[in-house]
Amino acid sequence: MPLPTPAAPQVRTITATQPLTWLAQGWRDMTRSGWISVAHGVAMALCGAVIVAIAHQRFWLLAGAFSGFFVVAPVLATSLYAMSRALERKEPVDLQLVLKTWLNWQGSHINKWGNDYWCMFQFGALLALAATGWVITSAALITLLAPVHILGPMDFVQHVVLAKEGWLFELWLAMGGFLAAPMFASSVVAMPLLLDRRVTLMQAIEASWQVVLENPVPMAIWSATIMVLTLLGLVTALLGLIVVIPVLGHASWYAYRDLVDASMLPLRESADVSKAGA
Repeated sequence: MPLPTPAAPQVRTITATQPLTWLAQGWRDMTRSGWISVAHGVAMALCGAVIVAIAHQRFWLLAGAFSGFFVVAPVLATSLYAMSRALERKEPVDLQLVLKTWLNWQGSHINKWGNDYWCMFQFGALLALAATGWVITSAALITLLAPVHILGPMDFVQHVVLAKEGWLFELWLAMGGFLAAPMFASSVVAMPLLLDRRVTLMQAIEASWQVVLENPVPMAIWSATIMVLTLLGLVTALLGLIVVIPVLGHASWYAYRDLVDASMLPLRESADVSKAGA
């Protein structure tokens, strides 16, 4: 029989400066986790290098591909959340934890085909679909509306960003923001909550939206912080991502912990096996 729908998590309000605390906590967890945390940043930087290698002569594709890549970053950082949770519980942080997070994240769940078991995968698929939609939209805007064929970053800057006529850059930014805002609102605490507690996918997304609605200023600051640090990671020939990604991933766990009171909800990994037929 399916599990009864759990109570909705409670959302807290925070101060505007709290995102700075999350960054400090993220840096601390990265240093405590050592190479296994930095390896996540290396993997993301290598993925970025692959994108550059494939699309370096097609900047109309490169711009959309990079921004789409970071839309799905909350899913890619799942094991960083698990590492911070383990440190919080004074549990070991090692390769086994990472493998368990990705391969057997709900070991006590008997029914591997139930909707509850696949909720994180479903959310990742939704983000991937949104990212793909943005890549297509970005490529179409730049290729169809740019006055010249855009091949590289300098072409994009000269003929799109600094164009004296038309509104292509403004339109491109508006379309990107139109996608990014709801994606951020849907994912700011959703993945850590899904990892940590037995909630439905819709409850996690609704909690994430409620967090943004009840903390608009801190969330705007947090969003801007993520954007600036990610940009710094990109402009340093992707090398900055080696540090930026693990710091932001660990920090996002503490954002979830400060913003959501989920203490009344059952832990996902320790749920009663006899009731795992969701």
